[in-house]
Amino acid sequence: MRTTVGIIGAGPAGLLLARLLHNAGIDSVVLESRDRAYVEQRQRAGILEQGTVDVLRAAGAGERMDREGLRHDGIELRYDRKRHRVDFPALTDGRSVMVYAQTEVCKDLIALQLKEGGPLLFEAEALAVEGADTDRPRVRFRHEGREDVLDCDYVVGCDGFWGVARGAIPEELTRVFERTYPFGWLGILADVPPSHDELVYARHDRGFALLSMRSPSVSRLYLQVPEGTDAESWGDEEIWDELTRRFETDDDWRLERGPITQKSVTPMRSYVHEPMRYGRLFLAGDAAHIVPPTGAKGLNLAVGDVVTFARALTYQKDTGSGELLDAYSETCLRRVWQAERFSYDMTTMLHPAPGATPFDDRLQRARLDRIASSRAAETDLAEGYTGFAFD
Repeated sequence: MRTTVGIIGAGPAGLLLARLLHNAGIDSVVLESRDRAYVEQRQRAGILEQGTVDVLRAAGAGERMDREGLRHDGIELRYDRKRHRVDFPALTDGRSVMVYAQTEVCKDLIALQLKEGGPLLFEAEALAVEGADTDRPRVRFRHEGREDVLDCDYVVGCDGFWGVARGAIPEELTRVFERTYPFGWLGILADVPPSHDELVYARHDRGFALLSMRSPSVSRLYLQVPEGTDAESWGDEEIWDELTRRFETDDDWRLERGPITQKSVTPMRSYVHEPMRYGRLFLAGDAAHIVPPTGAKGLNLAVGDVVTFARALTYQKDTGSGELLDAYSETCLRRVWQAERFSYDMTTMLHPAPGATPFDDRLQRARLDRIASSRAAETDLAEGYTGFAFD
């Protein structure tokens, strides 16, 4: 099998890249180790930055998003029983975010790829990337019980942290930067309308809590819990009681309860792999970087990576110059590190750490007070949350 761009992974990054390349007249093949049902059902991120929304619309993948997604013009910060709303459009020249689940993005892009794009092979497990430092890289993969080879001009690894793409970069050429956090998020899906029309980020002495949503009738909520917590060790009423405590305010706001349909625990870590390119192999999304979910950056960073690659390859196709491809890693990493910084700031501002001192506690409160009282600090948060430019 032969193609211009071999894409490993049919998450939102790989699928969007295939769509962008198709629109630019560049052929690709997507290899996905899981079956279609799994890809269309796995629960992941749900906040799309303004830039991601714009890219999906321009790619022809925004119709259902615009019909069913929930535009949000702000978030609420909650601490010391106080509430402070951050107005995104007023602080960012009209930018906002969209609540639209990653599962839905994948469904939309899969439908487009199967209808109009190149081959999308499910249950095609990538085994290795070979010859990345040559002008004819290849991907060995297993599909329908036999091994095969995909010969490419370029390979893009959108196969996540545990995929094979990153392992093709020689260890002596790489640098890894990471931080793990001593807590995680206990997340639930509940069949109850959201208790607030925008996301609520709550800092409480007992731990962080987040009120989010998947739709007008389904709530998504999170609790800070110790690292290694088993989701099933928490009873449903215990979860609701703890959420109620952490969202407490001095007004008459109330948290509505409903049947919990899903529980899981998300570990928290920051991770960056440099470089994001080796020869004709390019890393995108979680294959190269991970952020804690506090800043809602993971999916959006992956979109920025594939937009950067698609623009660079289109530029080479149109001009014959590989200048933008050569700059891929540097270009992406500028945005990645800003997102890492933003996510770290949000995480450390809102999560009381085990063993935190009274000094640490007062610093968190001071940071929140600064945002609530300073337009400059509030603008910095709003600009980071609505997204950094796709250079």
